Amino acid sequence: MRTAHRTCPICDAVCGLQIELDDDEKVLSVRGDRDDPLSKGYICPKGASLGRIDEDPDRLRVPMIRTGDQWREASWDEAFEAVETGLMGVIGRHGRQSVAAYFGNPTFHTMGGIFYRGPLSQSLGTTNLYSAGTIDQLPKHVAVGLMFGSGTAISVPDLDRTEYLLILGANPAESHGSLCAAPDFPGRLKALRARGGRIVVVDPRRTRTADLADEHLFVRPGTDSLLLFALVHTLLAEDLVTLRVATEGLDELRSHARPFTPEAVAPVCGVPAGDIVRLARELAAAPAAAVYTRMGTSTADFGTLTQWLVDVINTLTGNLDRPGGVMFPKPATLEMPWGPRPFTSGRWHSRVKNYPEAMGELPVATLADEIETPGEGQVRALISIAGNLALSAPNGPRLARALGDLEFMVCVDPYLNETTKYADVILPPPRMMQMPHYDLLLLTVTVRNYTRFSPPVLPLEPGQLSEAEIMARLSLIAAGAGAHADPAQLDEAVIGQLLGIGAQIPGSPFHGLEAAEARALLVGDSGPELMLDAMLRLGPYGLSLEELRRHPNGLDLGALEPRLAEVIDTESGAVRLAPVELGPEIERLGARLAAPTPPMLLIGRRQLRSNNSWLHNVPSLVGGSNRCTLHIHPDDVARLGLDTHARVTSATGDLVVPVEPNEAIMPGVVSLPHGWGHSGSAQRTAAAHPGVNANALTDDSTIDALSGNAVFNGAPVTVGPAPAPADEAPPVHEPVLLPVFAA
Repeated sequence: MRTAHRTCPICDAVCGLQIELDDDEKVLSVRGDRDDPLSKGYICPKGASLGRIDEDPDRLRVPMIRTGDQWREASWDEAFEAVETGLMGVIGRHGRQSVAAYFGNPTFHTMGGIFYRGPLSQSLGTTNLYSAGTIDQLPKHVAVGLMFGSGTAISVPDLDRTEYLLILGANPAESHGSLCAAPDFPGRLKALRARGGRIVVVDPRRTRTADLADEHLFVRPGTDSLLLFALVHTLLAEDLVTLRVATEGLDELRSHARPFTPEAVAPVCGVPAGDIVRLARELAAAPAAAVYTRMGTSTADFGTLTQWLVDVINTLTGNLDRPGGVMFPKPATLEMPWGPRPFTSGRWHSRVKNYPEAMGELPVATLADEIETPGEGQVRALISIAGNLALSAPNGPRLARALGDLEFMVCVDPYLNETTKYADVILPPPRMMQMPHYDLLLLTVTVRNYTRFSPPVLPLEPGQLSEAEIMARLSLIAAGAGAHADPAQLDEAVIGQLLGIGAQIPGSPFHGLEAAEARALLVGDSGPELMLDAMLRLGPYGLSLEELRRHPNGLDLGALEPRLAEVIDTESGAVRLAPVELGPEIERLGARLAAPTPPMLLIGRRQLRSNNSWLHNVPSLVGGSNRCTLHIHPDDVARLGLDTHARVTSATGDLVVPVEPNEAIMPGVVSLPHGWGHSGSAQRTAAAHPGVNANALTDDSTIDALSGNAVFNGAPVTVGPAPAPADEAPPVHEPVLLPVFAA
């Protein structure tokens, strides 16, 4: 038996794990790493199930090629030759703009996904680039880009020192934080209250996070921006503003806020005017306070306005870039710009609906438009990396049908699932414990400065390709180098770019060195490790990969410190409180005050043992509270005459779903968890617990105007009684395997 250590790669909390393996390299147990300075032994059910997730017998081990409705195993060479034939054939017939790429959520959690996303996108030479960002988080990037000049200038609550925490549209007790990496978020909330602090949660549901708070207030879905504007109005009207950083646009902000009085907002958002005024006064009076919001408001109408208003309030109350307020972490690696600096958007637009680009990508809500609409630039081929768009995208069934009409599709994915079944080629990455791990992006949003590298726990099997090699070979094929080009060429090119940056930075270990001399300093067993070593050496702490290997439990780099001056990139160097780009959306929000409220609104739901669509094939993570049911208030159940099941209908579809009466949800609101809908799946456990696809009800024609983010929360629906479906197990369609054909 041996013990291995690694960072959990499943969610955003970056918890350290201690893994026990037997002589056959099977996982015996997974525990929290007590010596990790950030997570200190904390573990959740997902992390504890890492062994079962990693050893899932339904994972694909070799490439798959589809012919008609049949799948067969293939060698890697044959699979890449098929990719070259299919992809370059589409490019030859229709041009490079006919190809699209989608990068799913897991690509933000792997070294291969991070380091090769840029090279693959550049090699394709298309502006049809999409990611999970416009499914869940682009409003935050656009908001901070407009305020601070950088789309990556994301501040996080200084959880361990704050005295007052206002949480809107986030459930970190179950999500463990998002754009705020905080292992044991529930424990940190309990510690906040234990030291005399106060927590207020504003949410259409009384969540597990709300149960840990001092106060919970219901808010109508999609109206958080109205509530926040009323807080801003109160702070300004009652002269409760304390500015500790340089700002511009205070007078314009005051003008914008004038119509959004607590009295005008309260009937629409559902929060009483007196409570709004009290919250503003409490935030202003607290010794240190932080406002935090996440998925629930990013995926609603006016998402970018909501994210902007959160940082406006943190600024007006004197809590921006201040201990106990919200602060900017300092990662151990060189901070690379993601998107243009100073921030701008709309550098190109989508072909069909003219949606502007943001942070280098287009809204995934318009991908079906781009596939279905004939004409020059019509998308005819798709590269999908770790994404299940049929379940995760708005109006998923429509997009699934569109995927079936593509001329060619290749997926990098470990499963034959609801999306990859439309592919022509599936390239399976290694198991998670066969890959090196470093959270390049998540370590930019930790609640304490921290770093940790995890070498592979298990070796690659003979003939198995690393994720990096798969991504590199795809990039080389896209660039026209062919299916058999050496991926080391791409690795050295990327490393050379990093060393070139280092040569220009005074004081860096590579400053003034020739390329060969600089390259000789790097250590690592793979391209991504060499790239990481370069970025660590160029980082603010002067670390190296060798140093991180000597500290397998991670390194504490200290409490967050004020550093706004290092991250801001506005022309004036001041925080822009009222960016002119927000004007039209603020006017539209003002009109919302007089708009009628639909009788029933749909929202999503976080589940502790679930993560999007890819954990439903693990027996230990399905069942119990982790079920796909409709949460609805008992009063609505009685009013609508519901029994065991309800039919939920929207502008895009309808579903029959089990009813779960729940007093924790606001009347007039129903909730369905996302990521379900596995009927007929080749994943056997998931097929036995299929649930329904909540995104059959979400509208792909409705997006946040500023970021292009899909609007999932606050969708108008009607709910009525429905008979229970026939009680029989859904059919399970196993892939049809034909013999392997050698290349």
